[in-house]
Amino acid sequence: MTTPDAVPLGDPRFQTDLARLYREMRRDHGTVAPVLLDGDIPAWLVLGYRELHQVTGDPVLFSRDSALWSQWDNIPDDWPLLPLLDHRQPSILFTVGEQHRKRSAVISNALNSVDPFELRGHAERFADELIDALCSEGEADLVAQYAALLPMRVLARLFGFSDKDGPGLVTALNDIVDAQERALAGQTHLGRSIQQLLAERRKDPAADVVSRMVAYGDGFSDEEILHDLMVMVIAGHQPTADWITNSLRLMLTDGRFAASLFGGRNSVAEAMNEVLWEDAPVQITTGRWVTRDTRLGGRHIRAGDWLLLGVQGANSDPQVRTDGSVLTGGNNAHFSFGHGEIRCPFPAQEIAEVIARTGIEVVLDRLPDIDLAVPAESLIRRPSPWLRGLMRLPVRFTPVPAR
Repeated sequence: MTTPDAVPLGDPRFQTDLARLYREMRRDHGTVAPVLLDGDIPAWLVLGYRELHQVTGDPVLFSRDSALWSQWDNIPDDWPLLPLLDHRQPSILFTVGEQHRKRSAVISNALNSVDPFELRGHAERFADELIDALCSEGEADLVAQYAALLPMRVLARLFGFSDKDGPGLVTALNDIVDAQERALAGQTHLGRSIQQLLAERRKDPAADVVSRMVAYGDGFSDEEILHDLMVMVIAGHQPTADWITNSLRLMLTDGRFAASLFGGRNSVAEAMNEVLWEDAPVQITTGRWVTRDTRLGGRHIRAGDWLLLGVQGANSDPQVRTDGSVLTGGNNAHFSFGHGEIRCPFPAQEIAEVIARTGIEVVLDRLPDIDLAVPAESLIRRPSPWLRGLMRLPVRFTPVPAR
């Protein structure tokens, strides 16, 4: 399936000029474009809104079972993307059919029991603590000093960790996301911490997510629950952190929000929804594997081919967003939380939204004259085609005392 003009996912334009890159890919390839992964491994990137809707709505033809992949014989043991699709892991990411539905129900039930007032209280408390640590300085990096710390602190508390465990878990999560030399150590720390808490909660249940996973997950092994908890933590932390900073960036740099930046909390919800359309924290997901030969977007797709889900590509499809300068209002028909049977559970979406919105509101409440400290065009994105977030968000403000 390799084509000579396939686009490498390592192309720096995924970081520097994404909108133009997607326009060129649609012009040259249509709504399903050939791409190359690390080691020149071929795959397809689904860019069309209708095509992505079709793929995510048909789990029989487009399966999550990565064992179907036709390229396994070409994949070395140290391939960097292997953790994203290793079907040998007992994780919900690689289950299909009834087994997936059962495990998804356990996760949804465990998260659905989170008290919304308790959640909001934890988010406000940790957000205020983080602002207290920087508010007297008059300047800050809202990535490293705030957004990269907040979601995991809240999730750790909800899952049942003590507050003293929170900073170490934050460090581990950020090491995993950085995907550098400390990534493996971060994954090990996270896994061992969850494993220890899981063992404790089997003996002594409490009112937390891990205890409810144990209670609702009767019939699932500790290893399965452990891997699902790791997925929940990783998926809940970084996209939420990027949702916070991408929304703040939009409000600080986009003229459409200039008048409403300090005009009340409704503008926060509007900015957050706009980000899910224009600047989605999750840009591309690992996708689906085709169970039989088919056609998609005018392409002949063979059984065993890998389809990457181009979330941002679909959200920005000109057939759907005919005027990208117009605010989307309350339209939430984006793909930023997925679609179909295998999508982000609704309780997880609600938790992410509460954490992100609270985090943004606390910044605007506590630092009322906040402004960008560098030219907007100098802001640098994380070098990843998968997740879209800022490396730094330098801001300045009038120093205020801690509370």
